[in-house]
Amino acid sequence: MNCNTGTGPGHRPRRTLFDVSLAQRVPSYADAPAPPGAAPAVTPDRVHEVLADRPLVALTGAGLSTDSGIPDYRGPGAPTRAPMTYQEFVSGPEPQRRYWARSHVGWSRMGQAQPNAGHLALARLEARGRVRMTITQNVDGLHESAGSRQLCALHGRIAEVVCLGCREVTSRLRLAARMTELNPDWLARHGEAAARPDGDVDLDGTHDFVVPGCESCGGVLKPDVVFFGENVPKTRVQRCYDAVEEAAGLGGALLVLGSSLTVMSGLRFVRRAAKLAVPVVIVNRGGTRGDDLATAKLEAGTSEFLAALAGPGA
Repeated sequence: MNCNTGTGPGHRPRRTLFDVSLAQRVPSYADAPAPPGAAPAVTPDRVHEVLADRPLVALTGAGLSTDSGIPDYRGPGAPTRAPMTYQEFVSGPEPQRRYWARSHVGWSRMGQAQPNAGHLALARLEARGRVRMTITQNVDGLHESAGSRQLCALHGRIAEVVCLGCREVTSRLRLAARMTELNPDWLARHGEAAARPDGDVDLDGTHDFVVPGCESCGGVLKPDVVFFGENVPKTRVQRCYDAVEEAAGLGGALLVLGSSLTVMSGLRFVRRAAKLAVPVVIVNRGGTRGDDLATAKLEAGTSEFLAALAGPGA
């Protein structure tokens, strides 16, 4: 069940599953807690022991999609990025033109991205009854493409577009075709622009891009995703809290995959799990804002970790 309600990877040094640390749990839920000192090393066996045969709730971030060619925001080596906020987008036609001119190029690439081994492994774990819910902060739709069905796309999906006037939701493929018709040489002129995590590209000189309006009312179109500065719909947030609380009752665990937990939209579920004494395992390259709440922390790539956890399968 999906809770949507109308809303060439760069090279990195690869680390092994032996680059593991165990973070100490502390009874603090203050905002932006300071990370503890160096954590004692543990073995991969210890991490799998924490997970054991527990039912899992997975919380995924941008780091899960880097192996599909989609850059992340805060991974090691990622440049500083300033995504467009909701307030800027709705402020007038010029920021909307700039957004769509960049996003049209980015969509031509993101729309071709394929699930990687991590997405596929999560879908296998769900099919076996091991993963009871995947909460994703990603908007790329790769979990759905991999076969995950017990899914909450917390921030929506980039493959859908909403009219800010009449609220009609339509296909991004349809909008891309209209944009290509109105801007026939745009992709050819800007196809080499560097990709960004939002599904857009680094691009200046967007003043001549033609932005279509809603086909029903002529209103302003926006990707049906949660921008910075917008609130995640309450029904989605509650569904995710419910999943964590169900995990507590079943003796389950929360598995965080490829997220720095910098923004509250994901961190709040780690905090809820810790408060309920649900074991939290974080798999991420680099530190996270939830490390001091984790039962176990792995400095590892999500694809290799999940493939090992799931084992072989169709």
